[in-house]
Amino acid sequence: MTKDRATPPTILVVDDDSASGDIVARLLAREGYGTRVASSGVEGLRILRTEAIDLILLDVMMPGMDGLQVCAALHAEHSRVPIILLTAKDDTNTRAEGMHLGVTEFLTKPINRAELLGRVRAQLHVIDLARQLETVERNLRQSPKRPSSEPDES
Repeated sequence: MTKDRATPPTILVVDDDSASGDIVARLLAREGYGTRVASSGVEGLRILRTEAIDLILLDVMMPGMDGLQVCAALHAEHSRVPIILLTAKDDTNTRAEGMHLGVTEFLTKPINRAELLGRVRAQLHVIDLARQLETVERNLRQSPKRPSSEPDES
């Protein structure tokens, strides 16, 4: 789903620890972002499939469908929504698997406020640049082709 550029970006926070998810959502809301909170991977996927979400903050370790399984489902659906993976353990295997599944950033819990906001801003900036590029490409495809000027043979 796409959003009107006039509305603030919406960030989906998926974390089975409701206190952690609510704290992150409130922090983001204070910065002017729209937020949605899901307490499970299944609920997060449902929201992603029915609402316009710009960015996902996704906990790795959750019961049932964990964060990497959510990433695999999104990867299989060719989702282009960027994912910042939140992990309590900073191990290279999780990072490698996450990158393979399309994760764009990683944050280690406990989350540092400044780092979280910096990474969110960076990801949203990349999204904005991609949208601008898509608009330019669409305009170029729709514009009438001009004949190329022939070289002057003097």
